[in-house]
Parts: sequence; structure tokens; C-alpha cells
Amino acid sequence: MTAIKHALQRDIFTPNDERLLSIVNVCKAGKKKRNCFLCATVTTERPVQVNVVKVKKSDKGDFYKRQTAWALRDLGVVDAKDAVKENPEFDLHFDKVYKWVASSTVEKNTFISCIWKLNQRYLRKKIDFINVSSQLLEELPKVAEESVPSGENQSVAGGDEEAVDEYQELNAREEQDIEIMMEGCEYAISNAEAFAEKLSRELQVLDGANIQSIMASEKQVNILMKLLDEALKEVDQIELKLSSYEEMLQSVKEQMDQISESNHLIHLSNTNNVKLLSEIEFLVNHMDLAKGHIKALQEGDLTSSRGIEACTNAADALLQCMNVALRPGHDMLHAVKQQQQRFSDLREQFARRLASHLNSVFVQQGHDQSSTLAQHSVELTLPNHHPFHRDLLRYAKLMEWLKNTDYGKYEGLTKNYMDYLSRLYEREIKDFFEVAKIKMTGTTREGKKFGLHGSSGKLTGSTSSLNKLSVQSSGNRRSQSSSLLDMGNMSASDLDVADRTKFDKIFEQVLSELEPLCLAEQDFISKFFKLQQHQSTSGTATNEVEEMDGVALSRSYTSGGPQTISSEKDMIRQMMTKIFRCIEPELNNLIALGDKIDSFNSLYMLVKMSHHVWTAQNVDPASFLSTTLGNVLVTVKRNFDKCISNQMKQMDEVKISKKSKVGILPFVAEFEEFAALAESIFKNAERRGDLDKAYIKLIRAVFVSVEKVANESQKTPRDVVMMENFHHIFATLSRLKISCLEAEKKEAKQKYTDHLQSYVIYSLGQPLEKLNHFFEGVEARVAQGIREEEVSYQLAFNKQELRKVIKEYPGKEVKKGLDNLYKKVDKHLCEEENLLQVVWHSMQDEFIRQYKHFEGLIARCYPGSGITMEFTIQDILDYCSSIAQSH
Repeated sequence: MTAIKHALQRDIFTPNDERLLSIVNVCKAGKKKRNCFLCATVTTERPVQVNVVKVKKSDKGDFYKRQTAWALRDLGVVDAKDAVKENPEFDLHFDKVYKWVASSTVEKNTFISCIWKLNQRYLRKKIDFINVSSQLLEELPKVAEESVPSGENQSVAGGDEEAVDEYQELNAREEQDIEIMMEGCEYAISNAEAFAEKLSRELQVLDGANIQSIMASEKQVNILMKLLDEALKEVDQIELKLSSYEEMLQSVKEQMDQISESNHLIHLSNTNNVKLLSEIEFLVNHMDLAKGHIKALQEGDLTSSRGIEACTNAADALLQCMNVALRPGHDMLHAVKQQQQRFSDLREQFARRLASHLNSVFVQQGHDQSSTLAQHSVELTLPNHHPFHRDLLRYAKLMEWLKNTDYGKYEGLTKNYMDYLSRLYEREIKDFFEVAKIKMTGTTREGKKFGLHGSSGKLTGSTSSLNKLSVQSSGNRRSQSSSLLDMGNMSASDLDVADRTKFDKIFEQVLSELEPLCLAEQDFISKFFKLQQHQSTSGTATNEVEEMDGVALSRSYTSGGPQTISSEKDMIRQMMTKIFRCIEPELNNLIALGDKIDSFNSLYMLVKMSHHVWTAQNVDPASFLSTTLGNVLVTVKRNFDKCISNQMKQMDEVKISKKSKVGILPFVAEFEEFAALAESIFKNAERRGDLDKAYIKLIRAVFVSVEKVANESQKTPRDVVMMENFHHIFATLSRLKISCLEAEKKEAKQKYTDHLQSYVIYSLGQPLEKLNHFFEGVEARVAQGIREEEVSYQLAFNKQELRKVIKEYPGKEVKKGLDNLYKKVDKHLCEEENLLQVVWHSMQDEFIRQYKHFEGLIARCYPGSGITMEFTIQDILDYCSSIAQSH
């Protein structure tokens, strides 16, 4: 261990100006046994630094390297684990606990003893040594240290340092002297005893010289001791002076403590005064109402703009004073309570004065507006409330103040406003609707009680006028029917169109007057009463579609917004409902009147009302106007559906004369009129879907009724009734180009074509009846399996029989038969549809086809017989052309 200690001193600590005092071979507890050395060192330069250094052997060689160093002053605890039993483990508590296991208990104890001595000498610090034997911690006698003079204390300290220092390295001069001495004693290597004896003799000589030198310097030592005694006396005098100074300073210290305590009290007092001043300034600044504001609240003019502005500013200032956030304890001050009571009295007094004044304004407005009703009684216009709204909006901020401070009076004003204005609007709106009804009917108010008069009362609708027409008999009766239909068409196209146009304009003007009136009043209510009428961005608008009697009405409500916004929106709606409670009944009465005048007016009303509902919902889906017009739209849609149902019912109940030909059925003509009118009304309308549904219902009912009438017809063949009416329907749908009825248009064309062909074939069977029967028999024989060329050998169908039948139909007889056929067709067909030439041309084509068919049968069944018809195809063309021209 001595050699290792020497090597570490030389290689590691000497270059760093350190001396190695103690060393212990250790390894970390509980881990892989990798040995290292813990070294206790001190620096050679002052001030002395004491360190604990960890040294380990390098992995790349046999030399040692310095790994970690801790200052001894950072050591807190030395734990030897066991003070009785020998235990090589110990812990050092630096920044953390380091656990070590020494190679032997002796090394551990030596190292801990060295640490204790270094702590006592250099640090004088309380390091806890736990679980350490008391024999290792022998303290130096402190009494001796205190009694020994400073020089001797240094000597003792030096001796302790020599005791601690077990090994001192030779310096360069000592090494040089030893080398010279050993060179002078070459025999020292071979005779160590002689060398040691020589050294001993020289040491004795030196000791004697030293003793003589000390004895020679005794006089100097006595002088030195005398000087030391004098110095001690001087020290005692200095200590006495220091004691007196300390007593003087103690009195000064007491005085300074008193001054410091006095300064603290002064500072505390100043701090309290500053805080008190701050609290007083806070109360004065926030709870002091200017005299001008007090005067405005008590006596301010509420009729002029300047006075209203002064009252508004004063009310805002009062509200700020009342709503100031008092600090803890302020509400217990008598002055604060007194000021709050004063503010409450001012608020109550001004709230009463403001409510009284506004009630007077509401009453005065009712009287002023009543005086203007006379000039609007003859015009279809509603009085303008904008000036009244403009004057009242000057009080909007005061109403907001009243809402925030005295909600009871605010509610009272709201109720009074609704009461006064509802009566005023009820008079205005009822007079307005009376004027509208007079303009629609052209009658006086008294005359309306007993029914309709004037031009509008002539017809209850084109539907009833046309359904009363019945089908007349042929001949002269055909002209009577035509004239009656012309009269009906004239009424519908001339008289009704003018009335309907007039009604449409009046109804549009009614809605156009009501819409801005309601919107302006709702906007005023929102601004004047400070009610939120639009949902904030945090809310989510949701649309709800409500089906009522087949009409889809879009209603909207808000969800997710603040409860206050929702309640305020409801309040606006309730106020509007009470103020304009007469609008919906009056509109329903006007709609009932329009429907009574002419059921087709429901088409105009449906389009106009739908447009205004759509416009109102774009502005505010939940507004009173949108809701009211939506409810009225339900009534209009019901009337429209009723109009369609009545037309379908009348189709089902139609009766035809058994003695007259049918022609174009009344409900077919009515559908044409309805479709033409509806297309002109619903052009670019929002509710086109309702009309398309009505079209489908009506056209299907028309199809069913046409077939029903055709089946019941006795005078006119079924095919003629079907052909003419479906041709008329096809022509109507082709002209109007109704997209939703494309399938029905194709169906009508197909039915018309099918029944035209059926009628032609049925009619052509009669002019050449015997010839037709003969060839039907020939075809029957061929169908039974007889070869065509063998048919002529059948007795009933031989050549003689064929010639006999052909001779019965010479050209003159054929022409006569065609002429009779033309007359019969002319008698079956009506003039309105003008299908005679179409049918005649189809019959000509069918006759020629039959002729060719007969000739083909003759050529196949009677080959080489030379039998031919007594007329040719050209003769048929000539006959048909001449017959058509002659008629």
C-alpha cells in the first residue's frame, strides 16, 4: 500500500500541488467488484483546500487516473455502518449517498480517522460521524490549545500535521545530498552496516553541533521571551479598550433599535394613510353623482332631444354608480349605505317619471293616428307609423336603462304599448280590408251582407258555368251547343279574366302593404324595447317542416343559443301577435271572399302568398310575419286543393244526353282552361310542385271520366268520344308543354291513335259488307288447312259465287256507299275538334289497304281466273276526293 501511495503522490497529486494524507482501497457496494482508491488530500498552497478524490486504474494501461473529486466541506455524513463489529462497509453523504466496501476494516478505520482529523483542523464543521467507534474520534484537549500561546499552538498544530502526515516525500536538495553521500561511500552497497554506522556517527556530530548552537542562542531566547511578555501586556490593554468600545456600541445599538422600530411604525402609518386615501378616492370617484345629473333625473325635459340626451347620460351615470363593485367592507360604511339609498330613490323617482311620460306618448299617438284614418279610408293603403317610431326611438336608451333597473315598470310599459297599439292597428287594418273587399266586389259594406252583386257576382266560377252545359242533339242542336259553349268560353276568357286580374292586383297590394308594416313594427319593437331578434353565431338554426293538409310549411327555431336570446325572441313574437291579432282573421276572410267570387282565385292567392312567405322567411324565419303568412298559406292551399277536388267531383258527376252526340266533354275544355290559366299564373312561381301534383290528379280524373262517358254514350260511338277528347287533350298538352305531364301526353296520343284506327276499321266494314263476309269465309277455309289454290273448288266460294258478289259492288254502288259513310262519320264527329278530314283520310287509306288485300286473295286463291274488282284504286281516290269536296 505504501508503494501505491507513493506512486499516486508522484503521478497524480504532486503535479496538482496536493499532498496525499490517507488512502483506502474500495469498491462499490452491491455491484461488480471494480476496485478503486479513495484519497484524502490537502493543497500545498494557502488557503488549504481539503478534498476526497476517487482514483481508478486506467483500462488501457497500468497507470492511475483521477476520476472524481469532492470537497470535504460538501461532506455531510460519514456512516461506518457498525461501531462494534468489524464491517468494511461505509457510506459518504455528499450530493448523494455513496456506498463503499473497503478491502479491510483497518484501512476503513484509518481513512475515517483521517477524515475526522482533517475536519477538526481545517473545517471546524459539524460532520456527522455515525456508527463510528469512539476510539477513532479522540478529540484534542481544547483547554491545552486555549492556554498555549499562539506560537506554541502553531507548534502543536505543526506536530499534529506531522502526526497526520505519515510519509513526506524528499525534496530535490535532499535527494541530491543523499546521492552525493552514497557516491562518497561506494562500500555502502556491499557493507550496509558500515554505511549505517558512518551515518550514525555523523548524526551524533550534528546533534552535538545543534545543542551547542541552541545553548549559544539562549540569550536571544530570553530576549525573545521578554518581548513576548510585553506584547501580551499590550494585547491585554487593547482588549480592555475593545471591551469599553463594545459597551459604548451596545448603548448605540439599543438606540438604533428604538429608531428602527419608530421608523417601522411611521412607515406603517404612512402605508395605512395611503390605503385609506385610495379607498376614499375610489368611493368618491365611483359613487359621486354630479349635480347636473341629479337635476336631469329629477327635473329633466323628456320632450326635447337635448333634454332626452341629458336624461340618458344621467341615467347611465346613475346606473354606473349603483353597479360599482364595492370592495370588502365598503357596504358596512354608513356613508356608503346612505349614498346607495339616495341612488335607489333617484332611480325610483326617474323610473316613475319616465314610465308616466311614455304612457302619455303612447296614448297621444293613438289619437294622432286616428285622425289620419279618414284619408286612407278610400285608398288601399295603410297609414305610415314611421314618424311615431322615429320619435319614440329617441327613448330607446332610456328603455334599456329601465329594463336593467326596474323590470316591473318596463313590463308595464310593454303591456300598455301593446294595448294602445293593438286597438289602433285593429281599426286601421279592418278599415284597410274593408276597402280591399269593396274594391274586389264593387259593392258597399251594407250590400255585402246579403251576397255578391255587380260584375263579380255574375259567375261563381268558370267550372260551374261550363258544367251546366249539356250535350245537345245533332243537326240544329249542334249549333245550339256550340253557341252555348261559346258563351261559356266568352264568360271565362273575357269577364272572368278581367275580374281575376283585378283580384290578383288587389290581393298583391294587400300583402305588399301588410309586409312592410309588420316588418317595420317588429324592427321598432326590437330597437325600442331592446329585444334581441336575431340569433347569435353560437346558436344553430334548425328547420322544421310541418305537413298540414298536403302543404309543406317551413318553420324554423333556434337551438343552442343563450336562454335570454330565445326568451327575447319569444317576447317579440308575443308582442307582435297581440298587436296584429286581427291580421290573420282578416286575411282568412279576404281569402274566403276571393274563393267565393271565383274558385280559380285560389291559384292567384297560392302564388302570391307563397312568394311573400318565402320572402318573409328569408328575412327572419321565426318572425311574426313569416308565421302568420305561413298559417294563412295553409288556408290558401286548402282552398286550392278544394278547387281541384271540386273539379274532380264535377267530372265524376257529369251527365250526358242520350239523344245528342257528345263531342268535346265539358271537363276536358275546363281542364284546358285551367291549365292555360295555371301556366300563366305559376310561371317562375316557388310552389310549382303543388300545381304539378294538381295536374296529375286532374289529368288522371279526366282520363277516367272520358272513358266513363264513352262507355255510357248511346248516340255517339265510344271510339269517336275517346278519339275526339283524347285528341283535344293531346293538343292541349302539346301546346302548353307541361313537363310533368309528358307521360300523360304520350298516353293521350296513343289512345287517340288507337281509337281512330278502331273507328275507321269498324266503319269500313259496312260499305262492302257482302264482299267482306265472302273473303272472311275464304280466309277461314285457308285457316282450316285448305290450300289457297283449292279454295275455288269449294261450292260456297267458287268463281261463280265470287263474280256474283263482285257484281253487287260496281263503282257507282261503291261511291254511294262511301258517300253514306261520309255522312255518318260527319254526323258522329263534332265541329269543334275538326277531325272529319283526318278521319276521312284514314278511312281512304284503310279502304285502299282492304282493296289490296282482296286483290291479293283473288290472285292467290283464284289464279288465272281473270276475276277483278269492278273499280280500281284510282277510282277509290277519285270517289273519296269528290265526296269530300261535295260536302
